[in-house]
Amino acid sequence: MSDGTPHHILGYNTLIKVWLALLLLTALTVWVAHLNLAIGHVWGSLAIACLKSGLVIAFFMHMRYEGRLLRWLLFLTLTTLAIYIGLTFFDVLYR
Repeated sequence: MSDGTPHHILGYNTLIKVWLALLLLTALTVWVAHLNLAIGHVWGSLAIACLKSGLVIAFFMHMRYEGRLLRWLLFLTLTTLAIYIGLTFFDVLYR
């Protein structure tokens, strides 16, 4: 059943490289968490988590091969989520 759209099948080589990168980033997260950086370890862990989620979205969810509309909708959704989480933190901070 073909609908005329090209299918993107990733090879095992690419998937293994992404998986190894995720493992490396997980080890880096654990290492950063053990550093004595005051609040810096939280920001470092969050930055690494963003990289890991980007890899998962791009390769395992195949967003890298989607059209411009779906990419913008994902960006809009994540931006809206970040705004709501930020507003929640401000609400808790100024109570």
